[in-house]
Amino acid sequence: YEWLYERLDPYYCHDNGRPGTDPVVLIKMVLIQHLFGIPSLRQTYREIQVNVAYRWFLGYGLLDNIPHFATVSYAFCKRFPDELTSEIFEHILNKALNNRMLDPSAIFIDGTHIKASANKKKFQKEQVAKAAKVYSGQLRREVNTEREKLGKKPIEDDDDENHPQGGGGSRETVEKTVSTTDPDCGMFVKGEHERQFAYEAHTACDKRGFILGVEVTAGNIHDSVAWDKVYDDVTSKFDVQFVAMDAGYKTPWIAKKTLDDGKIPVLPYTRYKGSKEGYRPWDYKYDPVKDVFTCPHGQELRHTTTDRDGKRIYRSTPKYCVNCLSKSYCKANEKGQKVFTTHIWQEYLDIVESIRKTDLGKQIYAQRKETIERVFADAKEKHAMRYTHHRGLAAVTRWVRLKFAAMNLKKLATQYSGMGEINFFTRVVPYFILLAGIAGIVLILIYFAGDHDTWNIFNLNMFIPVVASGVGLFIIRHHQTIRAIREILNDTTESMHESGYTGSAGYGAGFYLLAAGVMISLVSAVCFFALDK
Repeated sequence: YEWLYERLDPYYCHDNGRPGTDPVVLIKMVLIQHLFGIPSLRQTYREIQVNVAYRWFLGYGLLDNIPHFATVSYAFCKRFPDELTSEIFEHILNKALNNRMLDPSAIFIDGTHIKASANKKKFQKEQVAKAAKVYSGQLRREVNTEREKLGKKPIEDDDDENHPQGGGGSRETVEKTVSTTDPDCGMFVKGEHERQFAYEAHTACDKRGFILGVEVTAGNIHDSVAWDKVYDDVTSKFDVQFVAMDAGYKTPWIAKKTLDDGKIPVLPYTRYKGSKEGYRPWDYKYDPVKDVFTCPHGQELRHTTTDRDGKRIYRSTPKYCVNCLSKSYCKANEKGQKVFTTHIWQEYLDIVESIRKTDLGKQIYAQRKETIERVFADAKEKHAMRYTHHRGLAAVTRWVRLKFAAMNLKKLATQYSGMGEINFFTRVVPYFILLAGIAGIVLILIYFAGDHDTWNIFNLNMFIPVVASGVGLFIIRHHQTIRAIREILNDTTESMHESGYTGSAGYGAGFYLLAAGVMISLVSAVCFFALDK
């Protein structure tokens, strides 16, 4: 916590006025709230007053007055900088990284909704401009390139002057339900769930359940829209190989960006949503040389144009299809023309589909329930993240970051407490075992060299090898060492080095040293017994 004093020193006055409350104490009070899932600061204040363990953690005695909860709230809302919560989150994450606890070779991205502190009956309808997509500029350039090859006019954007980077603009408006209590939240409707105002935390975690990044948005923002910020933030800090996501992220842009970045997207199977009557899209065969699709009856569908949404439009020739007996089955129009569409980035989705069918893809996707789904379950069940009392996107973002920081801190402390025992048994004791076994071998060589006096002095009834073997067997049976051995068997050396994670590799040297020492000690023990006979 020492870095916090230097970071927050400019926000306190030291030469006049009443001394302020220790900022570390205020931050620790918030950590207590999130670590133990206390719903509010007011209740946290009451719990600290009567809990000796909490007072010890804050550095207060039994008779000392605890800082008021309003002081904590004011500090985070008015005094502390907005980026402090992000710095606390990154600091705890760096601690885990320095202790080799992270495994970012595969990340898992998903979102969870948090009920907002807003009355769902108090709202108003507003017309808001439709936000431009982050990839609209790149998509328009590729679409115009294809349209020029087809002899079509390029699609122009009237708002290019306002978007010099080519992001594109949009004059389209959509109707949005805005809460009069908390305008930053969004109306969330999904399946059979009731309509409610909510926020959504788009989160990424690693294979060991550490949260690597989070982006908070309104509850009516689709997962695929907020994906870019989470993905860019995590991949810029860690060496990621696999990106596992659910069906909500199975879009052409996400597949393209992930594959172009050299990452492997792992996405699930999605059921065909078209009509069950008639031909399916996979019944049409594509010829990349001629850029045409062939229907089941052998007629070609030519590429006629590409629209602004990136949809390639293929049309059949009416004079060949107007009298076809399967015209109604292929959903051709009255003139006998079949219109078939596919996305300009469809080849990326085809690659994703082939990855899904591999054994490794199935194995990684199955880990979602143990990683990102477990993170959300723990956050809501143990850390009170089902709903929030805060209002405003900035306040909710701070609240979520602190909650995830506390969860990482808890996992860090839990794993770090066991690492000391593992390190002792796998890095210190194996050296003793190995030296004992070598000593036994040396004594055997002395015996065969004819120096029986030295043999009789150091034999001591096989003390060295027997003790060494006994200690080795005890260590092998120790549950912490078994856990370390299991990690070594599960993680390959190549994946550990490529991902930058060396946690299991740290145990590897001690484990192999341990195995060598035990084997040598057992061999020397058998030789001692045979020579004595």
